[in-house]
Amino acid sequence: MPLPASDETSHFPGLARVAALLADPGRAAMLWALMDGSARPAGELTMIAGLSPSAASAHLARLADGGLLAPEVRGRHRYYRIATPEIATAIEALMNVAHAAAPAQPVTRPARTVPVEMRHARTCYDHMAGEVAVRVFDRLVEGGWLVRNDDDLDVTEQGVARLTDWGVDLGALRARRRRFACTCLDWSERRPHLGGALGAALLERFTSNGWVEHASRPRVLRITPLGQREFDAFVAA
Repeated sequence: MPLPASDETSHFPGLARVAALLADPGRAAMLWALMDGSARPAGELTMIAGLSPSAASAHLARLADGGLLAPEVRGRHRYYRIATPEIATAIEALMNVAHAAAPAQPVTRPARTVPVEMRHARTCYDHMAGEVAVRVFDRLVEGGWLVRNDDDLDVTEQGVARLTDWGVDLGALRARRRRFACTCLDWSERRPHLGGALGAALLERFTSNGWVEHASRPRVLRITPLGQREFDAFVAA
């Protein structure tokens, strides 16, 4: 006869359900493909996961019903995207857990097995990750633009002035119904980069200023020659 749930476990009725949704390799592949913040059609996700159309349809329905994916109907096609930034943050965190919990290998640092272009610069849902993002985050903190408060980040007076000069509307970001600024552990570099609404806003500015371009490979970002000069100057300042 099963024991009654304790007061502690009864507070988390959805934990096992969410874990079960993430446990299937096909569903995990679909979720990981959407970590660039895009919406992809069911057919493309089917090919990425290596599943039959009927199996993929069932998996996508489970992910949508479970609240991890948000479906969008575009004409005759059904697209899917990760439902919220918080879900993307959780998936990125689980990638770090997966690397940390993996059996010891002769080469243990994830970065050495990650393709060079993805390690250099990529998207982490709607913000920037990789070597360049880690260097930029380090400089934002060392330069006194941001101060750490555990995993959250506050913008200093200097940071407000400088980020405003960069064209970032901090007031609008704070009004959004999401975390304003936080650290996000980079799974290839094993060091934090900037996440949250502020991280997304900076990637938007870098893209609109011509510093960064989306490459043809999913999630990979290309640093333009202009961007390389600007990032190098910022980090060295």
